[in-house]
Amino acid sequence: MEAVLQTRGLLSLPTNPKNRVLLQPNSLKHRFLSLKPKALNGSSLNSNGFSKINSFSSKVNGFGQNGKNLFICKAEAAAAASSDGQPVFGEIEVEKKPKILGIEIDTMKKILPLGLMFFCILFNYTILRDTKDVLVVTAKGSSAEIIPFLKTWVNLPMAIGFMLLYTKLSNVLSKQALFYTVILPFIAFFGAFGFVLYPLSNYIHPEAFADKLLNVLGPRFLGPLAIIRIWSFCLFYVMAELWGSVVVSVLFWGFANQITTVDEAKRFYPLFGLGANVALIFSGRTVKYFSNMRKNLGPGVDGWAISLKGMMSIVVIMGFAICFLYWWTNNFVPLPERSIKKKKKPKMGTMESLKFLVSSRYIRDLATLVVAYGISINLVEVTWKSKLKAQFPSPNEYSSFMGDFSTATGIATFIMMLLSQYIFDKYGWGVAAKITPTVLLLTGVGFFSLLLFGGPIAPGLAAIGMTPLLAAVYVGAMQNIFSKSAKYSLFDPCKEMAYIPLDEDTKVKGKAAIDVVCNPLGKSGGALIQQFMILTFGSLANSTPYLGGVLLVIVLAWLGAAKSLDTQFTALRKEEELEKEMERAAAVKIPVVSENDGGNGSFSSDSSVSPSEASSRNN
Repeated sequence: MEAVLQTRGLLSLPTNPKNRVLLQPNSLKHRFLSLKPKALNGSSLNSNGFSKINSFSSKVNGFGQNGKNLFICKAEAAAAASSDGQPVFGEIEVEKKPKILGIEIDTMKKILPLGLMFFCILFNYTILRDTKDVLVVTAKGSSAEIIPFLKTWVNLPMAIGFMLLYTKLSNVLSKQALFYTVILPFIAFFGAFGFVLYPLSNYIHPEAFADKLLNVLGPRFLGPLAIIRIWSFCLFYVMAELWGSVVVSVLFWGFANQITTVDEAKRFYPLFGLGANVALIFSGRTVKYFSNMRKNLGPGVDGWAISLKGMMSIVVIMGFAICFLYWWTNNFVPLPERSIKKKKKPKMGTMESLKFLVSSRYIRDLATLVVAYGISINLVEVTWKSKLKAQFPSPNEYSSFMGDFSTATGIATFIMMLLSQYIFDKYGWGVAAKITPTVLLLTGVGFFSLLLFGGPIAPGLAAIGMTPLLAAVYVGAMQNIFSKSAKYSLFDPCKEMAYIPLDEDTKVKGKAAIDVVCNPLGKSGGALIQQFMILTFGSLANSTPYLGGVLLVIVLAWLGAAKSLDTQFTALRKEEELEKEMERAAAVKIPVVSENDGGNGSFSSDSSVSPSEASSRNN
């Protein structure tokens, strides 16, 4: 009796395990890979010990003797074929591309220009951010109390107007034309401000008119009237704010997402964050250098005007560098095919965004995080800047301090970004999401406590050579540095990560709703609270205890939303992992084994073959 492998049902075991079919790996590989295989010899051992030679045909899936077929499992063939390091089942070897420092040249051509673009954009943003505060806070007839009114009644309407204009332009212009149309007016304005608007500010600002209104309305309206008094400075403030939201968020990240793949983004986007903080350090030193230029100038020379011209010149040069890098990348770097097929992001109006926010608990918690951060940081930042002006009334001194502040923020964020990966790996998303509100709460309590109880501790501060005002300035600076570094390194990654496990519809609509509603609400929410406090109690100093209480409530709500979102995020991640496992299992196709009339199991990888054709092949 011959002992050969019989297949009944699904991969049944042979009747006699000792008698096996002996095949060379090369013959198996040739059998499964060749489109037109030549006739090969295979051998089977019969019961009397003599081997029989049987021929293979290009149409035969197995070999046998005396009308009985033997069929090989694909898994065994794969194992045999892979043992000699060759591709399995028609797998094509991928051509190796040249690399530099382990990175493919095509990828390097994308990443280097993008990294330089991000550096230039953030370099400009730091200079503009520090300068805008100096202009509106230290101007004659103004103070830090102008900032809440400026953000609500000037910045927010202009941001909404810009987005409406951007939407219309995006429908009629190409992507490249839209990029240049948006960024070139920014460059032109900042150059014109440094060399035209600021030197003419004494002539174009209606100071006499503002003084008359102030005498009629009273000192409580100093903030709103300052917007009229220094309107060109306020316009600079708004354009600097828009540079951060438009050029960074809309132009750069939109372009980066267009030309990079998901794998490249996972690998290189964190490096962009580190590069951004290097830009903070260098731009902070630049602001410090130009702010100290007045020390070398003669008497009667406006040192701040000279400093402003130097800084705006750098902003213009960096702006043209951004345009050149964008042009080079579009002309010399091929775009991924997915960017052409990618669906356009649906645009949601304010009412649609609000309805979507209300309908989803997950999105509501995520929106709470965004709004709470915007309100909390504004409550502390504006109060701190009012103390900063009192300590450094000169524009150059104020700007010099802000340069040191930006450098310290860049260093702290750089260190936090290096630690953030460890925090995510060791403690998970939930702990990382709670660090930012916890830091802001602890440092905020210390700052407001120093403002409220500075008198009793004044003798102790004098012993170390500090006044309560200077101590408040330094503690407030530490509060802002730690809060912003935690925001950049942990809060922003947590926020973006929270979108990943959502389904595509919820992900797109939820992000659109938060961009339309929550970002402006977070920025203007704190400003509205401060406006109410100023108009009710007369000044920020008088409303300090109440601002501290509001900060406590907001941060506690923030922590509660982070805890709720952590539970939902973890559940969605588990569900996503389960779905991936099911997809992997479904991707492994199990061959179908059927039994023919002759009693032999037939093995076919093509389900479209008819029984008669399969029978002819077997014979």
